[in-house]
Amino acid sequence: MKAVIQRVSESSVTINSEIVALIKQGLLVLIGIEDADNQEDINWLTSKIANLRIFEDENQVMNLSLKDIDGEMIVVSQFTLHALTKKGNRPSYIKASKPEIAIPLYESFVQQMEIELGKKIQTGQFGADMRVALVNDGPVTIIIDTKNKE
Repeated sequence: MKAVIQRVSESSVTINSEIVALIKQGLLVLIGIEDADNQEDINWLTSKIANLRIFEDENQVMNLSLKDIDGEMIVVSQFTLHALTKKGNRPSYIKASKPEIAIPLYESFVQQMEIELGKKIQTGQFGADMRVALVNDGPVTIIIDTKNKE
């Protein structure tokens, strides 16, 4: 499971000209799922994201987590995070899970994230053509791969 975590001062997801998710300070999390992912990956990743100390404290030091600031979150599925680009110029997405595997894992990720944060989070729509807008605060962008926990 791969995640791109962006600290935002605001973010939104629009589908068919309708805003389906809108937050102020918090995180926009893009999630890519592959067949080898499981509940262990979800548990580890949701805990890691919820507790990442990437928000500034009173001394302007990144020392606070999303939980600490009671921030908001949007989670968006993004199969292109598993793009293979070594050969040729057209990315291959063969490592990305098909919907029948990815959707239950995505839904489990969202549910576990809500448990970690103790609140409802917003999402895009799996498989939809989405317009994702954000103001990256910092900018702070972190990439995490559960297959590389070092």
